Amino acid sequence: MRKVALLLVAVAAVVLLRTMVVTTYVVESHSMEPTVGSGSLVLVDRLTYRISPIRRDQLVVFRSEGRLALKRVVGVAGDVVAMRDGVLHVNGRARSESYVDLASVDGTYTGRVVVPRNSLYVLGDRREGSIDSRRYGPVPLSAVRGRVLAHW
Repeated sequence: MRKVALLLVAVAAVVLLRTMVVTTYVVESHSMEPTVGSGSLVLVDRLTYRISPIRRDQLVVFRSEGRLALKRVVGVAGDVVAMRDGVLHVNGRARSESYVDLASVDGTYTGRVVVPRNSLYVLGDRREGSIDSRRYGPVPLSAVRGRVLAHW
């Protein structure tokens, strides 16, 4: 009887961890290449982003247009984000992004966007093929499902 109780506690702990703390997703898009390729498995922290703020350059999973999406945070609340000739500018400063193929986005311009309170501005690393905040605008924090801890 004691073994059965321990087994039930262990199963309950795993279910709780899986639903509340960490989960996995399979990436179904090429928009984060070369960082995370299509078919990659990502481990997502579903808890700590609620306690400590999400920062620029972190990868997040969120709900967008009825689907889960994985993108890089490039702007947080209050940031001013723009693209000039394919180069990302945040708060007036050009960002160095070694994972972006600048030749593929050469000539890309966007207007200035001030990231609203309780929102994030997200972009795919493969800018030329990514549907991201340039299309659907800033992502509300309420849509975020978690931060990416690891991918393989």
